[in-house]
Amino acid sequence: MKVIENSIIPPKGFAGINLFGVLFVRKGVVVSERMIRHEAIHTEQMKDLLFVPFYLVYVIEWLVKLCFYGSKAYRNISFEREAYANDNDVNYLSTRKRFSFLKYM
Repeated sequence: MKVIENSIIPPKGFAGINLFGVLFVRKGVVVSERMIRHEAIHTEQMKDLLFVPFYLVYVIEWLVKLCFYGSKAYRNISFEREAYANDNDVNYLSTRKRFSFLKYM
């Protein structure tokens, strides 16, 4: 995964953001193997949904979860639930089935 360190993307308060399979991180952020795996899971999710729909579903799901979970909405998005549940597993991406995020909805 390509990692670009800069002071613009993501905005202050965020460590990193995956945009179309490229990880943008704030200057000074330590990029761990776990972070790379987490973002690689997101890249696979993007591929499942052909990239642009991933972002649309992500935002819509976040807005819906915001109504039910408030400040915990982010952690309850299915894409994040899959990524956080599996970012410690170094073999997860080699065994992950397409659309695996659906079981986290």
